[in-house]
Amino acid sequence: MDVKQAFRDMKQGKVSPVYVCYGTESYLMNEFTERLIEKLVEAEHREMALIRFDTGESTIDSIIEEAETLPFLVPSKIVLVRDSVLFASGKESNKVEHRTERLLTYLAQPSETTVLVFLVPHEKLDERKKLVKSAKAGEIVIAFTPLSAEELTQWIHKRATSRGRTLDRNAGEELLRRVGTDMHALAAEMDKLILHAGTEGTITVDAVNELVMVATEQNVFRLTEELAALRTGPAIALYYDLLKQREEPIKLMALMVRQFRNMLHVKELGSQGYSPQQMAGQLGLHPYAVKITAEQARKFSTERLATLLSELAELDYAMKTGRVDKTLGLELFLLKTGSAGAG
Repeated sequence: MDVKQAFRDMKQGKVSPVYVCYGTESYLMNEFTERLIEKLVEAEHREMALIRFDTGESTIDSIIEEAETLPFLVPSKIVLVRDSVLFASGKESNKVEHRTERLLTYLAQPSETTVLVFLVPHEKLDERKKLVKSAKAGEIVIAFTPLSAEELTQWIHKRATSRGRTLDRNAGEELLRRVGTDMHALAAEMDKLILHAGTEGTITVDAVNELVMVATEQNVFRLTEELAALRTGPAIALYYDLLKQREEPIKLMALMVRQFRNMLHVKELGSQGYSPQQMAGQLGLHPYAVKITAEQARKFSTERLATLLSELAELDYAMKTGRVDKTLGLELFLLKTGSAGAG
């Protein structure tokens, strides 16, 4: 089932007795769960109508027994189950033995007074399992995958509009550039900007620059961008700013290694005809991160990226063995790299 369709169905009062929610976008999964609770359970009844389990600690028998038990003093209840072993390929606990056939039987005839929700924080379900096949056949599976860059942009604009504010297009782009793709962080920064804008106000680029701090990982994106453009001065200034924020040079170097490695992978996959979406799946990156990485990768040759990774490996060893002062060592690397260019 599509995420948008699941939200639409819920809004229209169409609620399934069982859901299997999986994926890495925890913000959307949490939002779906919260809306489901708001839809079915009054705030004062949550203590009686909301039950939580974890398949790493509780057997499926005890979970089904709870699901089949009539709710007490409330018309219906929600059973939330965090799972990494029944529907995904996680390791089962030696302490907990699950009789999956019990759940298969329940899926065929679920309780009318319980909504059973499995929350599976994994990128994929284990397609080999009967449970997964049965859940998919029943159309109760919802995939919570990362939003694309366009979807993220639409989402933050919709968040502003729903609160009676207007978000400038450039402000939205700058917010994504500063915060990245973490929806929890984006939501928190948007709420701050919405409050600052005031009723029927407009969120501007100036407001974003003034109120939103650039995340460390996004600063590393900017560092590599400055190096590719031969802007050594801005790169060094950005490095000094990160040091003032008490960022560790070794941590910054590790992030740079990851970014240069991703750039190399993106170039290689691009040459093999992979689409950005396919690259995201292969590399475990958000589609927006792939887009930015691909733009940067075009400014570097494959040979230059391989050389930079080799130089960073040598610098890492020198810094960790005390042969080179870590702060000075990374600064010298930036100066050398900026003057040499992308190759």
